[in-house]
Amino acid sequence: MADVLMQIDGRPASAADLGHFVLSNYGAFTSMQVEDGAVPGLDLHLARLEAKAVDLFGLAVPEALLRERMRQALDGRSGPFSLRVNLFSDAISLRAPEAVVQPRVLTTLSPPAAPLTAPLRLQIQVYAREVPHLKHAATFGLTRARRQAFQAGFDDALFVDAEGRISEGSIWNIGFIQGDTVIWPEAPMLAGTGQTLLQRGMESLRLNSIKRPVFLTNLPSFDAAFICNSATPACAVATIDGHQFGPADSAIARLIDAWRSNPRQKI
Repeated sequence: MADVLMQIDGRPASAADLGHFVLSNYGAFTSMQVEDGAVPGLDLHLARLEAKAVDLFGLAVPEALLRERMRQALDGRSGPFSLRVNLFSDAISLRAPEAVVQPRVLTTLSPPAAPLTAPLRLQIQVYAREVPHLKHAATFGLTRARRQAFQAGFDDALFVDAEGRISEGSIWNIGFIQGDTVIWPEAPMLAGTGQTLLQRGMESLRLNSIKRPVFLTNLPSFDAAFICNSATPACAVATIDGHQFGPADSAIARLIDAWRSNPRQKI
């Protein structure tokens, strides 16, 4: 297989097909890790695509059709792979934004994303994604934030508002550990599939989890911090700017167990 395979509506993507997609970032997507034709939290990815399609285009892509497009992308391959599903429409543009239309489906199959394992050094940045509840294709701000963090000697960026309330990271959610409890920040952000899988797994393993506003001034009260997304069940945070966290190996292992307790769902 080539490193990356792209299809639009179940057919190999041509330059003409990709023209509008390249020139416009109006759309939504979700990314998942596939193995043996199954995905942890597939229901979450499908629900995300349905909700975002209605929000952005006025019409959803039927679930059966989404599953068919995903299976066409896999073409019987067992994986593991990363599979990204984008929704877009060449009927909507900056000059003609009013159409209500079922979006087209772009699938991108590529090598699997390796989970992060080394504790991360995060740079605080005052920033919020546009319409943060949407996993949309307008990623300029995220790329710029990560680039600035790398140039400053950090591994990634952690977003806060002007009052120091923590929300999310560039491509992940963050959680904080206080004793036997995980605290999730309450702020405008994307509800990540990895975060939801952890919450499901923690409930099944009877681990404590709460959601409340978290401010930079609260950092000294936490024992540890971690990030999570669809490729990384949990990865420890070493530092947030000047604040250093202690080792979290045991807590991270428990979180990974919680994530792995979720069954893979067949596409």
